[in-house]
Amino acid sequence: MAKLIFVNLPVADIAASTAFYEQIGATKNAMFSDATTSCMVFSDTIHFMLLSHERFRTFTSKAIVDARGMTEVLTCLSEDSRDEIDARIATAIAAGGREDTDAAQDYGFMYGRRLEDLDGHSIDLMWMDVEAAAKAMQPPAN
Repeated sequence: MAKLIFVNLPVADIAASTAFYEQIGATKNAMFSDATTSCMVFSDTIHFMLLSHERFRTFTSKAIVDARGMTEVLTCLSEDSRDEIDARIATAIAAGGREDTDAAQDYGFMYGRRLEDLDGHSIDLMWMDVEAAAKAMQPPAN
């Protein structure tokens, strides 16, 4: 069985955050959702658990960071093309998110941009031409 990833994010408004993640391509799994939690599915192996602050606090005694002013984690999702990254960024902005102020990363064989959700959580989007990356990463011949 493939390993699964569940990214747990504290959010201020479950309904608004659920709508935002649906707009950027995730699907809500109702079986693992309730008034305090939305399980947002990006793929068979990638899930974002949106948790109200109260629900999130049941999993940790540490303070919840303000993701608008501090970086807690950088989560990166792959896309199939540069155009898909640009389209998802545009969709995120239209849905109330914003593009991060850090510049896009463009190495020719790899392209990435970052968006922020309604609570300021960063999501990196990345596309890579694996064959071109392998060639670019090879050490020079002597």
